[in-house]
Amino acid sequence: MQHNIYIYILVMFAVTYLIRVLPLTLIRREIKNKTIRSFLYYVPYVTLAVMTFPAIMEATNSPVAGLAALVVGIILAWFGRSLFQVAVLSCVVVFVLELFM
Repeated sequence: MQHNIYIYILVMFAVTYLIRVLPLTLIRREIKNKTIRSFLYYVPYVTLAVMTFPAIMEATNSPVAGLAALVVGIILAWFGRSLFQVAVLSCVVVFVLELFM
């Protein structure tokens, strides 16, 4: 049993190390391909979205409250509100909806 833990840790280390080191060693010049550059540009945003959206839906007692806060947050951000205003008003939406539901 204990032996398996070390194998898991070794595999996680190898995967994490390779993901970070291979691009540095294999790609030494500027990437000029528009498709690859576009893909690399959007990777951080997609990663953030994939981690954030499920958490929004599962952090509340009701998925409806999470969805409503998400919609309010998107609308406020679309109209240029600050991150603080978006966060506070989204929290208020969740609080009010969960208070009355």
